[in-house]
Amino acid sequence: MLLTRETDYALRVLRGLLDGEKKSVGMLSQSEFIPQQFAYKITKKLAKAGLVEVTRGVEGGCRLIADLSKVSLYDLTVAMDDRGEVFACMDPAVPCAWRESHQGCQVHEQLHGIQRRLDDELRSHSLLKVLTGTE
Repeated sequence: MLLTRETDYALRVLRGLLDGEKKSVGMLSQSEFIPQQFAYKITKKLAKAGLVEVTRGVEGGCRLIADLSKVSLYDLTVAMDDRGEVFACMDPAVPCAWRESHQGCQVHEQLHGIQRRLDDELRSHSLLKVLTGTE
Protein backbone atom coordinates (compact mmCIF):
# COMPACT_ATOMS: atom_id res chain seq x y z
CA MET A 1 0.00 0.00 0.00
CA LEU A 2 1.26 3.40 -0.92
CA LEU A 3 -0.23 6.58 0.40
CA THR A 4 -2.28 8.16 -2.34
CA ARG A 5 -2.12 11.69 -3.66
CA GLU A 6 -5.38 12.34 -1.77
CA THR A 7 -3.72 11.55 1.56
CA ASP A 8 -0.78 13.73 0.56
CA TYR A 9 -3.20 16.59 -0.14
CA ALA A 10 -4.97 15.96 3.18
CA LEU A 11 -1.65 16.30 5.00
CA ARG A 12 -1.03 19.56 3.18
CA VAL A 13 -4.46 20.92 4.13
CA LEU A 14 -3.83 20.03 7.77
CA ARG A 15 -0.40 21.63 7.62
CA GLY A 16 -1.99 24.79 6.27
CA LEU A 17 -4.40 24.85 9.21
CA LEU A 18 -1.87 24.19 11.99
CA ASP A 19 -1.86 27.84 13.06
CA GLY A 20 -5.51 27.53 14.18
CA GLU A 21 -6.73 30.25 11.83
CA LYS A 22 -9.78 29.87 9.61
CA LYS A 23 -8.79 29.75 5.94
CA SER A 24 -10.70 29.52 2.71
CA VAL A 25 -10.28 26.44 0.55
CA GLY A 26 -8.91 28.71 -2.17
CA MET A 27 -6.28 30.07 0.19
CA LEU A 28 -5.27 26.55 1.25
CA SER A 29 -5.21 25.41 -2.33
CA GLN A 30 -2.87 28.21 -3.29
CA SER A 31 -0.56 28.09 -0.26
CA GLU A 32 -0.26 24.29 -0.19
CA PHE A 33 -0.11 23.79 -3.99
CA ILE A 34 -3.25 21.66 -4.21
CA PRO A 35 -5.60 21.79 -7.20
CA GLN A 36 -8.70 23.59 -5.93
CA GLN A 37 -11.17 20.91 -7.02
CA PHE A 38 -9.25 18.38 -4.91
CA ALA A 39 -8.98 20.77 -1.97
CA TYR A 40 -12.79 20.96 -1.73
CA LYS A 41 -13.09 17.16 -1.83
CA ILE A 42 -10.35 16.73 0.79
CA THR A 43 -11.80 19.28 3.21
CA LYS A 44 -15.20 17.53 3.03
CA LYS A 45 -13.59 14.23 3.98
CA LEU A 46 -11.56 15.86 6.75
CA ALA A 47 -14.74 17.48 8.10
CA LYS A 48 -16.61 14.16 7.99
CA ALA A 49 -13.74 12.61 9.98
CA GLY A 50 -14.01 15.38 12.60
CA LEU A 51 -10.58 16.83 11.89
CA VAL A 52 -11.68 20.19 10.51
CA GLU A 53 -14.74 22.40 10.70
CA VAL A 54 -16.05 23.85 7.45
CA THR A 55 -18.35 26.89 7.44
CA ARG A 56 -19.99 28.32 4.36
CA GLY A 57 -20.75 31.85 3.36
CA VAL A 58 -18.93 35.14 3.21
CA GLU A 59 -17.13 34.53 6.50
CA GLY A 60 -16.72 30.81 5.74
CA GLY A 61 -13.67 28.65 5.54
CA CYS A 62 -12.08 25.75 7.36
CA ARG A 63 -10.26 25.45 10.59
CA LEU A 64 -8.57 22.65 12.45
CA ILE A 65 -10.65 21.25 15.32
CA ALA A 66 -8.85 17.98 16.11
CA ASP A 67 -5.89 17.46 18.39
CA LEU A 68 -3.46 16.08 15.83
CA SER A 69 -1.31 14.55 18.56
CA LYS A 70 -4.16 12.06 19.05
CA VAL A 71 -4.79 11.29 15.37
CA SER A 72 -2.53 8.80 13.62
CA LEU A 73 -1.40 8.58 10.05
CA TYR A 74 -3.43 5.35 9.90
CA ASP A 75 -6.55 7.29 10.98
CA LEU A 76 -5.98 9.76 8.15
CA THR A 77 -5.69 6.98 5.57
CA VAL A 78 -9.00 5.59 6.81
CA ALA A 79 -10.62 9.05 6.61
CA MET A 80 -9.39 9.42 3.02
CA ASP A 81 -10.64 5.93 2.07
CA ASP A 82 -7.00 5.07 1.37
CA ARG A 83 -6.85 1.69 3.07
CA GLY A 84 -5.35 -0.31 0.24
CA GLU A 85 -3.90 -3.69 1.00
CA VAL A 86 -0.27 -4.66 0.40
CA PHE A 87 -1.47 -7.24 -2.11
CA ALA A 88 -4.88 -7.88 -3.69
CA CYS A 89 -5.33 -11.23 -1.95
CA MET A 90 -5.24 -9.44 1.41
CA ASP A 91 -8.65 -7.91 0.68
CA PRO A 92 -11.28 -10.26 2.15
CA ALA A 93 -13.63 -9.32 -0.70
CA VAL A 94 -11.20 -10.75 -3.28
CA PRO A 95 -11.65 -14.52 -3.64
CA CYS A 96 -8.52 -16.65 -3.94
CA ALA A 97 -9.07 -20.03 -5.56
CA TRP A 98 -5.61 -21.25 -4.51
CA ARG A 99 -6.12 -20.44 -0.84
CA GLU A 100 -9.59 -21.98 -0.85
CA SER A 101 -8.52 -25.20 -2.61
CA HIS A 102 -5.38 -25.67 -0.49
CA GLN A 103 -6.84 -24.69 2.89
CA GLY A 104 -4.51 -21.75 3.16
CA CYS A 105 -1.57 -20.08 1.47
CA GLN A 106 1.88 -19.32 2.81
CA VAL A 107 2.16 -16.24 0.59
CA HIS A 108 -1.08 -14.88 2.03
CA GLU A 109 0.10 -15.54 5.59
CA GLN A 110 3.41 -13.73 5.00
CA LEU A 111 1.73 -10.77 3.33
CA HIS A 112 -0.83 -10.60 6.13
CA GLY A 113 2.02 -10.18 8.64
CA ILE A 114 3.56 -7.42 6.53
CA GLN A 115 0.19 -5.66 6.29
CA ARG A 116 -0.29 -5.86 10.06
CA ARG A 117 3.19 -4.40 10.72
CA LEU A 118 2.62 -1.63 8.19
CA ASP A 119 -0.71 -0.71 9.80
CA ASP A 120 0.90 -0.75 13.25
CA GLU A 121 3.66 1.55 11.96
CA LEU A 122 1.12 4.01 10.54
CA ARG A 123 -0.76 3.94 13.86
CA SER A 124 2.45 4.79 15.72
CA HIS A 125 2.85 8.19 14.02
CA SER A 126 0.63 11.06 15.08
CA LEU A 127 -0.26 13.63 12.45
CA LEU A 128 1.31 16.30 14.62
CA LYS A 129 4.63 14.48 14.52
CA VAL A 130 4.38 13.87 10.78
CA LEU A 131 3.59 17.55 10.13
CA THR A 132 5.92 19.22 12.63
CA GLY A 133 8.45 16.64 13.78
CA THR A 134 7.30 17.11 17.39
CA GLU A 135 4.66 15.63 19.65
